[in-house]
Amino acid sequence: MKEKAGQQWEIERGAPGYPSALEDLSDPPARLYGFGNPALMSTDSLAIVGARRATPYGLACTRLFAGWSASRGITVVSGAAIGCDCAAHEAALASNGPTVAVLPCGADVNYPPSAYGLLSLLRVHAVVVSEFPWNAPPARWTFVKRNRLIAALGRALLVTEAGLPSGTFTTADFALELGRDVFAVPGSILSPESRGSNRLISQGAQPMTDVSELAGALGRETIPETFAAVSGNQILSALRATPMRPDDIARECVMDIIEVVHAITLLELKGSIKRYPDGRYGAVKVT
Repeated sequence: MKEKAGQQWEIERGAPGYPSALEDLSDPPARLYGFGNPALMSTDSLAIVGARRATPYGLACTRLFAGWSASRGITVVSGAAIGCDCAAHEAALASNGPTVAVLPCGADVNYPPSAYGLLSLLRVHAVVVSEFPWNAPPARWTFVKRNRLIAALGRALLVTEAGLPSGTFTTADFALELGRDVFAVPGSILSPESRGSNRLISQGAQPMTDVSELAGALGRETIPETFAAVSGNQILSALRATPMRPDDIARECVMDIIEVVHAITLLELKGSIKRYPDGRYGAVKVT
């Protein structure tokens, strides 16, 4: 592994640190370029992808599954695209868990530009990786190349929301070719942004409707629903007083961050709380 200034590194195929999961590909990258701890690419992982034009439902589902996974040490792999991908990385970071962002450009390129702040955090606190050289710009063909790496680096793939057409289908195809399990979150038949995920289910993807189902599929334990309900009531009371970020909620309510992420996602899905642009959560006023 060759390290450069600013926490940058380069890893050639066959060198220590090169993730063995990429050897499942018919065309493994000859070299990887990235930031962070490359060992995260060789840990237990789940790839999570979804719609760029994500709905509040899609974002909430993404945060639920990504937050639960990361809080249990499962590395969340995604593509840092706007919408569900960014939500997956944000939920992992909020849970103080591991996450890997695979880019369709150089690992030092801020793409998409709107994700500049998130990418800066990921380069310091997680992993940003690419098979494309430093400063390489994105192109139409690089997204497909990127998607195959996402599929390979995940032990399984979860599609949280997808319309038609959708780039998530190429990621799902790669995952199936590699023998990875493919999960999809079902959505309303009236929502254009759920048509793709619903189609994946009709084609054989395993429907994923709760973290307990994901826990069973991945062989992990989950939080009992009665315990989560009690935690949710306590958090809701705190958020009625003042909006807070997940780590502040954990301190205020004297809870583990795992409990907090699970509970606030369920509260968000119920419409009891909402997420503000600055990352804080607040109670929804009942009129």
